Amino acid sequence: MYFTLYMSIDKKEHIMEVAVALFAEKGYEGTSIRDLAHEADVNIAMINYYFGSKEKLFVALLENKARFMRERIDAVQSDPSLNELEKINQIIDGYVDRFLSQPAFHRVLQQELLVSNRELLHQNVIALFTKNTQDVVSIIEKGVRKKIFRKVDSQLLFASIIGTINQVMLSRSMCNILLKNEPGTNPYQDPALKKRITQHIKQMVQDHLLIHPALQKQK
Repeated sequence: MYFTLYMSIDKKEHIMEVAVALFAEKGYEGTSIRDLAHEADVNIAMINYYFGSKEKLFVALLENKARFMRERIDAVQSDPSLNELEKINQIIDGYVDRFLSQPAFHRVLQQELLVSNRELLHQNVIALFTKNTQDVVSIIEKGVRKKIFRKVDSQLLFASIIGTINQVMLSRSMCNILLKNEPGTNPYQDPALKKRITQHIKQMVQDHLLIHPALQKQK
């Protein structure tokens, strides 16, 4: 019984891993259930059994990603040794790590958010990430109440953090132009890019938020 359950979970995760690669390569529209079944070496019935449809599979992938960040944000929120700036900095680290780990897939996600003819999928995606957004906003607002942070539009500040990452990841060519890299370079595999993005966002957020001089030294 345990072995059967383990094999089921393992097969489901395998299908999801293959799906991430296919969506990243072909996009949502360009990937069919038949393609996925072929690449994952399973039958279509098994995919339908686990997920029901391509849309539900895509939502399941996003749910995994949202859950990863949710757990990280929860851990940061509940850590009494961190002040609000340190919490935001750790969350920035998490988002940059997560986005750069699978840049092509994240571009597919951004494209889907812009598509209006799949409103149900759009709403499911928004719902998955709402809790994470609210938690980060609540950390910023707590810092404001404690007078560590100046009064800011916390929702738009969070949007600025995510928007900065997304802008860099619009395309590999655009990223190389922005960063003045050689054409053909894969910037997303460069540790220096991750460090540069992270430091820039942290500095931007710090300069916008801080009113307490003692915290200006914290990175």
